[in-house]
Amino acid sequence: MTAPDAWRNPHKARRCRPRPLTDAPPVIPDSKVGQLDTLLHDSGILPLIDQELQGRPGPDGLPVRTVLVGLLLALHYGHGANLADAYRILADHLRPTARSWLGVPDLTGADAHARLAFSRRVYRAFDRLTTALDPRRGERRRRLPAAEAAVIAASWEDDDPEHVRRRALLQEISDRLVLVTVQLAYRHGLFTGWPGDIGADTTPIPSWHHPPSRRRELASVDLTAGWHYCGGAEEGIFGHSATLLVAASRSHPDGARRAGERVSRHPQLALGLVLDTPGKRVGPNAVHTLTRLAAHGLGLPAGLLAADRAYTDQLPAHFAVPARRLGYQLVLDYKQEHRGLQGSTASGALLVDGSLACPAMPDALVHATTNLDDKAVREAGDDEPLTQLLAARTPFFLKRKQNPDPHGTIRLQCPAAGPSPSVSCARFHQVHQIAATRPVTVDLTNPRATTAHTAAKPTVPIPTAERLRPPAPEQLPKICQRPTVTVHPGSLGKIDKFRQDRHYLQPSWQDAYRPARANIEGLNGRAKSHGVNIADPARRLAHGRVAQTVLLALMIFTTNLGILHSWTQTSPPTADEFAEENIGGDEQQPPISSASGIPPPAGTRTTATT
Repeated sequence: MTAPDAWRNPHKARRCRPRPLTDAPPVIPDSKVGQLDTLLHDSGILPLIDQELQGRPGPDGLPVRTVLVGLLLALHYGHGANLADAYRILADHLRPTARSWLGVPDLTGADAHARLAFSRRVYRAFDRLTTALDPRRGERRRRLPAAEAAVIAASWEDDDPEHVRRRALLQEISDRLVLVTVQLAYRHGLFTGWPGDIGADTTPIPSWHHPPSRRRELASVDLTAGWHYCGGAEEGIFGHSATLLVAASRSHPDGARRAGERVSRHPQLALGLVLDTPGKRVGPNAVHTLTRLAAHGLGLPAGLLAADRAYTDQLPAHFAVPARRLGYQLVLDYKQEHRGLQGSTASGALLVDGSLACPAMPDALVHATTNLDDKAVREAGDDEPLTQLLAARTPFFLKRKQNPDPHGTIRLQCPAAGPSPSVSCARFHQVHQIAATRPVTVDLTNPRATTAHTAAKPTVPIPTAERLRPPAPEQLPKICQRPTVTVHPGSLGKIDKFRQDRHYLQPSWQDAYRPARANIEGLNGRAKSHGVNIADPARRLAHGRVAQTVLLALMIFTTNLGILHSWTQTSPPTADEFAEENIGGDEQQPPISSASGIPPPAGTRTTATT
């Protein structure tokens, strides 16, 4: 075989070799800068930052807005949320138009001293922000003695008015960064038909720094970090805990298993974020995110709220009661020691796995899940004896007579009461003096008629002594005297934290809880992927809780935008809604606030700031 001519000629061979790309850095389109800058202005955090930085001594320096856009660009292109990455993007990857928007000087051909000076401006701008929002500024680059660190860490827990104000402002900035992406999806109709179901979870945010040293009596550099223990884990993760809410979707509206699509199709976005010390304010942090979501003015509905055992173990006033008053129906899981009979109410009704039941429910049904381990709970649908016991419970549960009002109050009635009783109870007939029904002919070929007949309903087991010598009506439980009971949020006392709105482990519960948990794990997987990866502390190296809160909010902001982009790729009718040219382009000047950036170039259009 004859060799190609290029192989015989070394000069031609060198010309045929693949050439490496140029050493010049890639250039970011102005449309991407405009998109992120516009969303940052739409969030409304820049006026809050301007007001907080107003009157501080020294020159204004580089606008904080410029640094935040640089961090968002670094996250979008997979570099992490480090200031070094933001500096490189601002210095080398922007076009002249974008540089004029952000007030970035042209460093093309600049010497090392000019580049170093600009990098210091980037770091000082972010430091101004974290210093202004820190309740009590302390040393962030070395390990302090335990006693000195405890004084600084106490500023995150005390009730000093100035400390409370700064903590609230920091959380407000975090909330707005997350909610602006939700507002974007809502504006494009992506939450149409969403019933308002939400999954709540707490995930660990590992720290870059070492934990405190008891031997040397030194605190960690992360003064408010602690040990986060995931469910079932024996080893903890040192860092912070992040409370995340996700827009969940249940399988079917009534829990009936049938073929077809889910109730709604919508992107599983993060709806709220709170960074806190592990084990502290688990319930109140979730309630805060729910409250901010309701107060954002989008008019989103309140549906089911699925939460794991960390939330079930909260005091009723910290989670269950305020969540119900916001209009949410709870779908909960329990620890092994909390399954089965959980207590009784003043009306005499039993609380069995979160549902109020007849005081005379058979013991075999009451204790069907007592001490049931987690593996058996996960496999409950495949355990036929357990499934039969759970199904046999249903007729003995109190029936809902009235849906929750705006305050979360519901009315329940005895299962033997009403025009369609689910059980046959001799006690109920005696107390309310209900005459025995006359025999009627039943068409055995009619399933509805046979099911409604008294003989087909379970019979409430009444003790023999009570049958032979019936007690006075006032000696019976209140639910037997008056078949209707009103349940207010928190009216059950301590056991109200266990009450939920779907029968535990039954199909209606499975079709609501399992999809929500799957959506939560999907969000965690997306946020901890190789692109953003909130679980990698090397991608957010800035010191201090204020910096970690801001960087984590920017990460969730970027994660939500990635979810929306993926959603549009699989939804052809709305695939162009989030195109860069529709959310800020080369011809659209991002909004500029007076103290956060430079004036827009002459002849360009400015969008109003929200």
